[in-house]
Amino acid sequence: MIATPHFAERPAARPSTVVIADDSVVVRGLFARWLGESGRFHVVGVAGDGEAAIEHAGRHHPDIMVLDLDMPVLDGVEALPRIVKESPRTAVLLTTTLTERNAQLALQCMNMGAIDVLPKPDSRSGLTLSLDFRSELLGKLGSIAQSRLRNGEAAPDAGAAVAMPNGVADLRSLVSVMPRYLVIGASTGGPRAVARVLGDLGEALANLTTLIVQHMPPLFTASFADQIALQLGVPTREPHDGERLARGTIYVAPGGRHLGIERKLGHIVASISDGPPVHFCRPAVDVLFAEAARHLGPAALGLIMTGMGSDGTDGATALRHAGGAVIAQDELSSTVWGMPGSVVRAGQASAVLPLGGIGPAIRTLVGGGRPA
Repeated sequence: MIATPHFAERPAARPSTVVIADDSVVVRGLFARWLGESGRFHVVGVAGDGEAAIEHAGRHHPDIMVLDLDMPVLDGVEALPRIVKESPRTAVLLTTTLTERNAQLALQCMNMGAIDVLPKPDSRSGLTLSLDFRSELLGKLGSIAQSRLRNGEAAPDAGAAVAMPNGVADLRSLVSVMPRYLVIGASTGGPRAVARVLGDLGEALANLTTLIVQHMPPLFTASFADQIALQLGVPTREPHDGERLARGTIYVAPGGRHLGIERKLGHIVASISDGPPVHFCRPAVDVLFAEAARHLGPAALGLIMTGMGSDGTDGATALRHAGGAVIAQDELSSTVWGMPGSVVRAGQASAVLPLGGIGPAIRTLVGGGRPA
């Protein structure tokens, strides 16, 4: 299982309220104990099926709901739209066993409003004994809770010194050559946000070779690639090691493996490796961005999007030093402003843009349409 980045968090003003929805009484009890012991969460309800989860959403309006995909009466896919309707401000974290079907369903749920998914160990005994899973669960919930707290406050001063492009001239001043490669890093909240940017790019995608590191486990990344291909009608896939990278194609890093790039016989090819995690992540944004800096320089445009932790900061620094530009998603439009916030605080963001402004800005830089 892919490790979740560890980072320090500010203490919340109050424990975040949580509803746990899972058909297993063992799992419900285990999750409730872990959350209670952390001191950061208050479990206000547990549900054994989708109908009960909807009732708890309407009664408690919790900050967070941990929602299992496989439940009786109504499963997570059927229950989610009604949960969102009953309690629009509730952040929904999905949990599920790791299967191809569940990966597809989880991505469907993220398009409907769930913000992240956490695969469960294969067995209940594995769940009970897995310290990594417990750490991942608490880390994701802590990140979600902290993001909710920040979004209720005034924006911090961390990004105040970063230049915010206001027009075509300013945007084009960010790059020394027209970028032909777009490298994207995202984590929590990423699937929906990345799909939005790619959709906004429209015809400009034909001018780009696009590489994406989205923190996801195996199976999920393949389903994510299939989903993008279906939505956009653009060739999208997990690349194989040594594959020549083509313009007009989108490549998604395979879950659990690093995606980098190399030059071979004058061509840019994908490099897929099982190297150690970087900043607790595999695939790691830092790996892709560092190799883009080494082999592409200013021909690469970096984009760091919503996600927890700091993966991508070192890579963004390398890309800036190589003459490339890096866009960071702004805090207000990010589900979690960990990764882009880290890049901004490090002074490595060429521009900080809201989600709806990223696609138009990139179109300005690479051609394929005027900014909206």
